[in-house]
Amino acid sequence: METDNSELYINNAPPKKKNDTMRWVVIGAIVGFILLIAVAVGLSWVMVSNPAITETLRDVFIIWMAFVSILIGVALVVLIIQVARLTNLLQHEIKPILDNTNQTINTVRGTAAFVSENVSEPMVKISSTVAGVTRFVQLLTPGRKSKRKR
Repeated sequence: METDNSELYINNAPPKKKNDTMRWVVIGAIVGFILLIAVAVGLSWVMVSNPAITETLRDVFIIWMAFVSILIGVALVVLIIQVARLTNLLQHEIKPILDNTNQTINTVRGTAAFVSENVSEPMVKISSTVAGVTRFVQLLTPGRKSKRKR
């Protein structure tokens, strides 16, 4: 079994540099520009030498422009309809969802404040009082050693 060296070279070829890619883009742009100039000069020569062909090309161009204008008009109508549908969606579906979410957040905020004021604060006060009384009793009891290390 023999391996194809050209396939190995292609697969293991070093990656192209960015400068090589830019060079080809610039060369392609220059060639395209030259071709565009050549086509424009050729069409101008044909139009000047054959007025009948020029009139026909003019008529075809006018027809194409009308066709493109109709397509743009249809696209604008479709775009306006889509914007109207999006506005309707935002007003009638998204806005109620956001209002409900805002109500829920306000309810959670109120619940958290209620729990903080009526459950957490009393529990902290009771715990601190119990800890203080326990420590006071430990200090007053003779013979028992304090659990704290000093």
